[in-house]
Amino acid sequence: MSAVAGGVGSDGETRWHEERRGIVANAVGVGLATGAYGISFGAISVTGGLTVLQTQVLSALMFTGGSQFALVGVLAAGGGALSAVATSVLLGFRNAFYGLAMAPLLRVHGLRRAVAAQLTIDESTAMAVARSVEHDGGRASRLAFWATGLSVFLFWNLATLAGSLGASALGDPKVYGLDAAIPAGFIALVWPRLRDRRSWAVGLSAAAVALVLTPFLRPGVPVLLSSVVAVVAGVLAVRNARVGS
Repeated sequence: MSAVAGGVGSDGETRWHEERRGIVANAVGVGLATGAYGISFGAISVTGGLTVLQTQVLSALMFTGGSQFALVGVLAAGGGALSAVATSVLLGFRNAFYGLAMAPLLRVHGLRRAVAAQLTIDESTAMAVARSVEHDGGRASRLAFWATGLSVFLFWNLATLAGSLGASALGDPKVYGLDAAIPAGFIALVWPRLRDRRSWAVGLSAAAVALVLTPFLRPGVPVLLSSVVAVVAGVLAVRNARVGS
């Protein structure tokens, strides 16, 4: 009887070791793929007027790609610090909702809670949710979260440093046309999210609002006001869902 139980336990541990290797391998792959965007951010940040040190601190402390691109984009366009920060916070607000979903799973306190909050991003949350199963008590999900978060953080910051050092060595970015890198980077971030008609409608409407307001307002403010389009779209979607039910 004990031999059978031991065999079952042994098989279970073997499966866990194999699953753990797969999770870590996937996490490293996600980190490498995401790190490629870090090179772009490093170059764009220096192109926008930040120093290599400021760029690196931004990646280490803010650590949310969309918000970082928004911040340097507004500053590079001549916007004020307040509008730049407000825009970046608006884009990063979704991470707070990720945190609410991850808290019951991670069950961390103190310093580990602060680290977990820093690593709560799109990739770590998606990997944790994808590994969620009822029978293992969340062990695979927790490993996927930590492995992915740490992998992305490491490669993102290394890539940021490489991109910022490379851009700073080029001299005046306008000579090479690199001042166009900021809007190009933003488009690259947004494009994969335009998956259906509603996304296209919201994106194009928001862009139209920003274009109309740009000649009259300071840089960064039109982007903030264009977010009203997304809010209205969300309210209408909820209302239609309630009517349909």
